[in-house]
Amino acid sequence: MNIPSDLKYTKDHEWVKIDNDIATVGITDFAQGELGDIVYVEVETLGEELDQEAIFGTVEAVKTVSDLFLPLSGEITEFNEELEDDPELVNTDPYGKGWMVKIKISNTDQIDDLLSADGYKSLISA
Repeated sequence: MNIPSDLKYTKDHEWVKIDNDIATVGITDFAQGELGDIVYVEVETLGEELDQEAIFGTVEAVKTVSDLFLPLSGEITEFNEELEDDPELVNTDPYGKGWMVKIKISNTDQIDDLLSADGYKSLISA
């Protein structure tokens, strides 16, 4: 299982790449594996300011729909439009082309609440 050490993680199986005050967010390799084939990603919160752990969208797999939770408070500034035509990028490249949104972080102190790669490995192996 792929858990890059340069990313942060949430207990809800999102990964976060921090670049100054911008965070790129997607779901982890573990999450996409548990969901199975992703058929649709919906994000209707573009341009909205949301609190940490608010639902920012959903991901639909063949057998289930799961909510997506914002790892950090901030404004959703970008949605990966490639996912509209090619949602399976979440399965094939979860940490690259399968990213979902970018947010402008409004509270950088919350970064300390996120899990390290080792912390996330412990969570999913428990």
